[in-house]
Amino acid sequence: MQRSYFLIILMLCTVAVARVAMAAEVTRGGMLSNSCAACHGTDGKSPGAIPSINGKSAEYISQAMHDFRDGKRSATVMGRHASGYSDEDIELIADYFSSRP
Repeated sequence: MQRSYFLIILMLCTVAVARVAMAAEVTRGGMLSNSCAACHGTDGKSPGAIPSINGKSAEYISQAMHDFRDGKRSATVMGRHASGYSDEDIELIADYFSSRP
C-alpha cells in the first residue's frame, strides 16, 4: 500500500516538473519575441505594412529567420535583427508566434 502511494506521488511530481519546464520554455520564447512587437505588433499582429506573423507555421517562421540571419533573404532590418539569435532562440520564437491565434 505504501509503495502504491509512493509511486503515485512520484508520478505526480514527474508530471509537475515536466509542466514547469515546458512553461519556462514558452516564457523564454515569449521573452525573446518581445522585440518583434516593435515592427510586427503585439503577439505578431501587425497593424500596418509589416507582415503579421501570428499563426504562421513554426516551420515557415523558423526558415524565414534562418534565411534572414544567414543572408539568404534580403531585408532592411531583419538580417541584422536575426543575426543575434541562436538556432534554439529561433525555434522558441517560431513556436511562440505559431501558437498565437
